[in-house]
Amino acid sequence: MKMSGGVEWGLHCCVVLSGSGEPVPAARLAEFHDVSATYLAKQLQALSRAGLVRSTQGQAGGYALTRPAAEISVLEVVEAIDGADPAFRCTEVRQRGPLAAAPEACTRPCGIAAVMGAADRAWRESLRAVTIADLAADVTRTVGVDTLPRARAWLTR
Repeated sequence: MKMSGGVEWGLHCCVVLSGSGEPVPAARLAEFHDVSATYLAKQLQALSRAGLVRSTQGQAGGYALTRPAAEISVLEVVEAIDGADPAFRCTEVRQRGPLAAAPEACTRPCGIAAVMGAADRAWRESLRAVTIADLAADVTRTVGVDTLPRARAWLTR
């Protein structure tokens, strides 16, 4: 499964927004992550359309999570940015060519479609089991307890 770079940026934004008490402007998030404001705005808009973040206008405007970080899964962010379509699409190759199987003989998925479907379900379940709060806790555990508070202070100054 190949994901777009927007997934990484969206996840990072959700992690830093997870403890923010106030909305953070998109331009500030872009500066913090050293990424194009235009590019990041697209990811934030996708997260907003999916109902994961909300945008507020005005001088104190910006983006904030719509739910507690413990209630937003990594899978939701991935699907908001890259879509929910499965990674593999069966085109029924076995029904093509000079020795094509008849459609009525193909009542069950072939082994390839079955294994790819199982892999997609496992991948999605794995991402569904991890929340933004879990990722934030990992930052605290691996980078230091002051990392996210410092990041949030920088974002809201």
